[in-house]
Amino acid sequence: MNVAKSGYRVFSANSSAACTELAKKITERLGVELGKSVVFQESNRETRVDVKESVRGQTIFIIQTIPRDVNTAIMELLIMAYALKTSCAKNIIGVIPYFPYSKQCKMRKRGSIVCKLLASMLAKAGLTHIITMDLHQKEIQGFFSFPVDNLRASPFLIQYIQEEIPDYRNAIIVAKSPAAAKRAQSYAERLRLGLAVIHGEAQCAESDMADGRHSPPCVRNTTGHTGLELPLMMAKEKPPITVVGDVGGRIAIIVDDIIDDVGDFVAAAEILKERGAYKIYIMATHGLLSADAPRLIEESAIDVVVVTNTVPHEVQKLQCPKIKTVDVSMILAEAIRRIHNGESMAYLFRNITVDD
Repeated sequence: MNVAKSGYRVFSANSSAACTELAKKITERLGVELGKSVVFQESNRETRVDVKESVRGQTIFIIQTIPRDVNTAIMELLIMAYALKTSCAKNIIGVIPYFPYSKQCKMRKRGSIVCKLLASMLAKAGLTHIITMDLHQKEIQGFFSFPVDNLRASPFLIQYIQEEIPDYRNAIIVAKSPAAAKRAQSYAERLRLGLAVIHGEAQCAESDMADGRHSPPCVRNTTGHTGLELPLMMAKEKPPITVVGDVGGRIAIIVDDIIDDVGDFVAAAEILKERGAYKIYIMATHGLLSADAPRLIEESAIDVVVVTNTVPHEVQKLQCPKIKTVDVSMILAEAIRRIHNGESMAYLFRNITVDD
């Protein structure tokens, strides 16, 4: 395809070479070249973006994968979007497969909803549309003042299960917590498999209880309204960790949207092994795999971890051969093509329900 006549450009906002791999795969599928730009860090760690070609009156797609240095990636995206906006681009569409800060989408005590702040910043920088994948909560789409296409990775992960797990008919889909049960139920119904849910938490040893970390804080006497007696809310207490469902003699497939701190997954794998599961797979869309995750996976009862390439994790794969990758560049490239041509996106969401 002649890029000059295509009416759109595709740019990568990453300064790291490892983060541009997904952008290269997408442009290869589209038959276009990456736009000419330079993204780098100054000596004082400020981000600098130089666009090397005219974008006046064109639709621009910015592909931004999020590495470990999340905040730098966000600044790269914001500055790139603003540079294109001031260069008179017609539309600026962000392709952000993993949307950062998506776990901070609810108010917790005196905290803040950072995800809403980021949505406002992107709009102010000049973005007019976003393509993303498997938002942590679908309600995040309501934070934006412009359209958001939340694609799904489940068709690719389900295809992996069917093609790469020989005896998958003897498998059972596992939710590592009740909160993940809806996602697990969707996989189980599509694969015609059973469902198990892990509930509770590991109990602390007596030595942990003796150091006072679980003691209630001292309560100061405060003067309130006399005669006002509010009902006392009972504190939550999780039961010992249990598995609801029979996993004995089965392949256990734990599904989730993000795998970052793998402690919960390692604990879930151990309890599933104790209950008789003979092989354990982890399926997740976004493989952040921070800190010591590769080492912990390698030393755990987990047999295979399957993630998509929404987040670069080549270094982690070298550290842990159990990690496998599924390519989702196909659906991202098709979304770009359909948006540019003004075609319906319904085909990319066929058979997708509200709970998926």
